[in-house]
Amino acid sequence: MCLYYTPEHAKVGDVIPFFDRRSGRFENFYLKNWNPDAPREQVVHGWHRMSGAWPDQIEETPVHILGGTGSVVEMDGTYHLFYCTFDDNPQRQWVRHAISEDLTHWHEVGEAFGPDSSIYEPTDWRDPFVFWNEDERCWWMLVAARRRACSGRNGCVGLCVSDDLLHWRAEGPLYAPDIHPAAYECPDMFRMGDWWYLVFSNYTDGFATYYRMARSPLGPWVRPAIDTFDSRAFYAAKTGSDGHDRYLFGWIPTRGENTWGFDPAPEYGADYRTWNWGGSMVVHRLVQHADGTLGTAPCADLAARMDAAPSRPVRLTPVQGTWRTEGDGITGHAEGFAAVAGCPMPGQGVLSTTIRFTGDPVRFGLMMHIDASLTDGYYLQFDPRHQRLEWRSGLRMHERGGQLFPYAVEMERPCVLEGGRDYLVEVVVDGDQAHLYLDRDYAFGMRLYDRRPGMAGWYVEGGTLDVLRMGVTAFGIDA
Repeated sequence: MCLYYTPEHAKVGDVIPFFDRRSGRFENFYLKNWNPDAPREQVVHGWHRMSGAWPDQIEETPVHILGGTGSVVEMDGTYHLFYCTFDDNPQRQWVRHAISEDLTHWHEVGEAFGPDSSIYEPTDWRDPFVFWNEDERCWWMLVAARRRACSGRNGCVGLCVSDDLLHWRAEGPLYAPDIHPAAYECPDMFRMGDWWYLVFSNYTDGFATYYRMARSPLGPWVRPAIDTFDSRAFYAAKTGSDGHDRYLFGWIPTRGENTWGFDPAPEYGADYRTWNWGGSMVVHRLVQHADGTLGTAPCADLAARMDAAPSRPVRLTPVQGTWRTEGDGITGHAEGFAAVAGCPMPGQGVLSTTIRFTGDPVRFGLMMHIDASLTDGYYLQFDPRHQRLEWRSGLRMHERGGQLFPYAVEMERPCVLEGGRDYLVEVVVDGDQAHLYLDRDYAFGMRLYDRRPGMAGWYVEGGTLDVLRMGVTAFGIDA
């Protein structure tokens, strides 16, 4: 059993969600990035179709679309697929169109088209996202683009419109804030209630999937205080709806191919290698708040499995500092550092804890795969003073970690943290990856490649932490 789909000898790249009204289920596609050691006779490049709900039930079919990210829509019984291709010397990018009756066999229609050079740069014109805009009564195509501008900070979401899916007219950018010096990749747009949402990914001046919100499909676009869905280890996410819930399909990257030659010496460990393009598919369910902002929860299938499996209570034992036991909970207070440990880390399962902090702690958090010395392992740190979550790998505790990282923070994401209230912390573990869900409304993904057998526990630094209850749910071989 697997919780997050990873193809054999390959990585999941950009996912193209499509909910098929004929079958009543998602018939998604993705860009398959084969590993360097994949058996040559198995390699089929291009788009692959995924059929099946649960990750270990997915069956793949290559559809022989050789190109980059796009989208699929259905009109009058015919499926339409839009994708992009790339030229060199000179560098150009093109949008292409194919049709099908069965989602597997496709043939091209029309001619490839590039950007209007009076509006957009010719080098970036990719990832077409097509949808019927009910407000405007026409088809819209969003494109990852860069507009003509006076500086290199010209990444934008381009816009084309059509009445028939065949003939397209370029308009000015839908969104052009002049922040990022690269195209806004994998654009996606949808309406939920009274709000429109624009989703895109970017890898310059940050590395994440972002969103903006507006009352109209034409904007103006509002940037929410927390404008991401997950950590840095989540990219190229696009959304799809089954008519009831809307889901966010992205990938958590693997490590190890050293594509850019940046990796340190092998003895430092796999946690310190650079990220690959693609990895394991991660699916979140989007949660809409009263003010229109969005949160991220486990997808329906994963949430059902989390709720159905029995949870075993964990008895936490003080390891360092002063702790006081009260009923099922334990409270720690420390001027310095206090820690408790409880259960071995599951290979596949869920660590579930209800916590509360009071006062003004410097930080507190969950320790994973921790050893008896509390120096080897992983730390998922809650940082109320900076209103963020931070991920720290084991090597950060040692001198060579300080030499390797010439910066203070390894991986972080903003998070609103309020003292005196209860938080439900659920960490889903699946081998070398883990995903935090906070109150089933906030997500933070991470990789754990250099994990060793060890314990899970909690710590607090310079403050007070109540661990009200903790349990472990084991799946698969740990059950």
